[in-house]
Amino acid sequence: MTAGRTRQGRTDDVSGEARRRRTFAVISHPDAGKSTLTEALAVHAKVIAEAGAVHGKAGRRGVTSDWMEMERTRGISITSAALQFAYDDTVINLVDTPGHADFSEDTYRVLSAVDSAVMLLDAAKGLEPQTLKLFDVCRYRGIPVITFVNKWDRPGRDALALCDELAERIGLAAMPVTWPIGPAGHLQGVLDVARDDVIRYTAAASGEPTPELSLDRAQAAAELGREWLRAREEVDLLQASGGEFDVARFTAATATPVLFGAAVRGFGVRRLLDLLVDVAPGPAPRRDVEDRVRPLDAPFSAFVFKVQTGMDPAHRDQVAFARVCSGVFERGMVVTNASTRRPFATKYAQQIFGQERSTVDTAYPGDVVGLVNATALRVGDTLYSDKPPVRFPGLPSFAPAHFAVARPADIGRAKQFRKGVEQLGAEGVVQVLRSDRRGDAAPVLAAVGPMQFEVAAHRMEHEFTSAIRLEHLSYRAVRRLADPAQRSLVDSGRRSEVLTRLDGADLALFAEEMDVRLLQRAHPELVLESLVAEGG
Repeated sequence: MTAGRTRQGRTDDVSGEARRRRTFAVISHPDAGKSTLTEALAVHAKVIAEAGAVHGKAGRRGVTSDWMEMERTRGISITSAALQFAYDDTVINLVDTPGHADFSEDTYRVLSAVDSAVMLLDAAKGLEPQTLKLFDVCRYRGIPVITFVNKWDRPGRDALALCDELAERIGLAAMPVTWPIGPAGHLQGVLDVARDDVIRYTAAASGEPTPELSLDRAQAAAELGREWLRAREEVDLLQASGGEFDVARFTAATATPVLFGAAVRGFGVRRLLDLLVDVAPGPAPRRDVEDRVRPLDAPFSAFVFKVQTGMDPAHRDQVAFARVCSGVFERGMVVTNASTRRPFATKYAQQIFGQERSTVDTAYPGDVVGLVNATALRVGDTLYSDKPPVRFPGLPSFAPAHFAVARPADIGRAKQFRKGVEQLGAEGVVQVLRSDRRGDAAPVLAAVGPMQFEVAAHRMEHEFTSAIRLEHLSYRAVRRLADPAQRSLVDSGRRSEVLTRLDGADLALFAEEMDVRLLQRAHPELVLESLVAEGG
């Protein structure tokens, strides 16, 4: 039986629609060009007419994916957005990630919703600390990675040295897909290894796609001479030492395809899109909490990986981003929240990228749907229609490294204060901890990085009209208290206390790691556990 089209363009060939999807994220260290690459990809798919620059300089537009005031003024990405566009017959879902190290926890959640990642490297800097941290998340989740070496139009490092760094520092063999002709800062083009031709580089106006001129071997040898020959020799050297392209090694996340380009000029971006279509994995069946596989063509199911308010200042609405795992999503359908077993109506469903919104009528596995007015949804919730019920594993939290007591600057705005703190905790902007010692009027905000406090304070003042005062605490070590009955052992210390997170977890905070060891030496029966993704 051949699948057919139904109302509103829906097709009942769910597996076929899933095969057309490519859902990925771009990971990088700040300033490597992530937001610029995001828009360059959209430009090449003809979604937007002009690529924005992330720098907040006079006369230059901000990138479409960055919407929060702090993002625009500081030139960084804090929130995440989702962009869907068609490229030939493929549907691309690009899930944007926070670019600042202080928001690793949010990036972790985003990476739970993708099937592959593009690791963006600065040609002059190579693997940087945040890139390494994000790659560790990809390794933990088994996410295959494509590497794009950006800014080759500027001075930088040697191409072979960058590939050696990939192998030595993160254990990924480099498999060249394109290779630069000319050193960094003197880009003349790239050698397309599989197609055995050259894409000539011609500088264009900033923000405009670079015109691409293809040269065959004879033309490349005549026009580029020694530089073309050197590029071929370097590729041969890499391939002879285990860098020959192998899709199986890529999907097994043991090797990475490598491309070179200049995102601000749009150069190399088309080849990246082609590679995503050709080799990146599509959606796969997901396992539920009972380790059962949920087939792609099973009834609708999805999980919430991001909750965000304030995306539309005119309405102050709350949006829950959900990754479709199985079946067909249809706007207006009533689904069940597995966490609460309560129904949720999907009347307002949108595809959201920055401040641009469009209504979503249908979605398939791999797609990301923004559910508006989703005050009942939390990060990690599973949504499903029909029986049997399904629940996917929740998303772990990072171990916080910074703590501060929050109080309203104006006691008369205590109601707004409570509402705002609860909302920021639900979104995961900060973790909210409470204790009997301080009471509900003075919650402790916990963060992976200190900039999370800045975002929380900014949003409390401007979105919830309740400015806050923060009193920073000097705790440096955190563990999970396994047995609540042992709470008094921790609370009795002068340099430690137990606080309860909104999800019910009891966190034991200590001034130093030495205090942890001393307490456990005095009380061997005390059970303290390290938190998932501990670090920061």
